[in-house]
Amino acid sequence: MSTLQLVAINVGNTRTHIAAATGMELADPVSLSNTDLGAITQAVLAARESLKADSLRPILIASNNDTLADQLGSALTDQLSEGIYRVGDDLPIPIQVDLAPETMTGSDRLLNAVAAFEVLQQACVVVDAGTAVTVDFVDGEGTFHGGAIAPGARMQLASLHEHTDALPDIDLAAPDTEVFGRSTAEAMLRGVYVGIRGLVRTTVEQYAEHYGAFPTIVATGGDADLLFRGDEFVDRVVPDLTLLGIAVAGREAMATASGDGDAA
Repeated sequence: MSTLQLVAINVGNTRTHIAAATGMELADPVSLSNTDLGAITQAVLAARESLKADSLRPILIASNNDTLADQLGSALTDQLSEGIYRVGDDLPIPIQVDLAPETMTGSDRLLNAVAAFEVLQQACVVVDAGTAVTVDFVDGEGTFHGGAIAPGARMQLASLHEHTDALPDIDLAAPDTEVFGRSTAEAMLRGVYVGIRGLVRTTVEQYAEHYGAFPTIVATGGDADLLFRGDEFVDRVVPDLTLLGIAVAGREAMATASGDGDAA
């Protein structure tokens, strides 16, 4: 069977990520603010046009922001008559889970786990550093066990400003190399930066003790590079892990539909 070409879209809380995918290869991923639906729609159509015209070129949308995803789906339907699918609704996410009954887990967390296990084929932890920080465990059989959720770096900084009289409104940046934050802004940055790294380290150590082996750690999300660059505790930083998970979901759905378990 020929390698599936598709457009992968991840609609997040504040930004939408888009890439044309051929198999597990992503071409020129883009990230756009959720405030500009027109720009997002045009980026999706441009990504689709970059793929071979004689292929199916389905558009796969995963979302933690259903309002915007619905609007995007409607805008794309106005341009295209078919080939638009919602991951998790029209297409299943190909992963087993071990969670409490009735738990509703964000599609991005599951798709990150799908992509990480697809590449590693071993137990791993996926850290997603975006609006929230999630630290999720996938065992050696590829089963998703959930994990921890905490406020993201920007949310923490905003909360410090909004809920105090004296702390300033500052942008997220890596703190300087001094151990001590010698200004209020540097102290805030250092507290958030070290706090998130400490959260990940402590949580992963607990997972490893429970599992009986130390898993590979993969970080993703918009703030992953800033937070974990140079951190020897994190094995890999893969910014577009969710888009890769969407590509895997599309491949598995195509294989199931065709009865071919070996689709590329």
